[in-house]
Amino acid sequence: MSANDQGLVRRLRSTYEVLAREAAKFGIVGAVAFVTDFGVFNLLRYAGPDGVGVLHHKPLTANVISTVVSILVAWLGNRYWTFRHRHRASAPRELVLFFAMNGVGLLISLVCLGFTYYVLDLRGPVASNVSAKIVGVALGTLFRWWAYRRFVFVEELREEGWEAHPSHGDEEPGSPSTAARTGPEERSAPAQVDDVGRREARPGAA
Repeated sequence: MSANDQGLVRRLRSTYEVLAREAAKFGIVGAVAFVTDFGVFNLLRYAGPDGVGVLHHKPLTANVISTVVSILVAWLGNRYWTFRHRHRASAPRELVLFFAMNGVGLLISLVCLGFTYYVLDLRGPVASNVSAKIVGVALGTLFRWWAYRRFVFVEELREEGWEAHPSHGDEEPGSPSTAARTGPEERSAPAQVDDVGRREARPGAA
């Protein structure tokens, strides 16, 4: 194997390691947000005399409140832990986009819960939790993972060489326009990932 091939393998491995770490952290944050969502939802619906909570007969309202709380938990965890080494973009901008993307996830969850509760007339705690907090959350999580990287943390990803919205994907590497854009500050994504790996390896930069 040539030196160039070995360098490529190392960069690909570094890319995988960075993405794997982020995916693991994203999963942990998501788990904490899920427990928050699940707990608040069930407290609002079932924490009361005879298992009747303050929003027992308003499952959609309870779901909105619990989801909003979990969204805030997820944003704080992802900004200050999952993407800690990137958090230099505008926090208000990210928060607005984060809530917007999670709004779509909430809509998915509400559709699942509403269908189960009002159409199928399954109103017990098991049916409500399965539809809203398992099926709905699973579908919403898939959407959010894609949306966070494409829309919410765009500036941070671009700083490390990851184009969320590639606009010149059809150009050849050796074309004049590509060469004109390539400079010392525009390095490949694997090279940028090497830098991320080195920063994360420093003491105290978990």
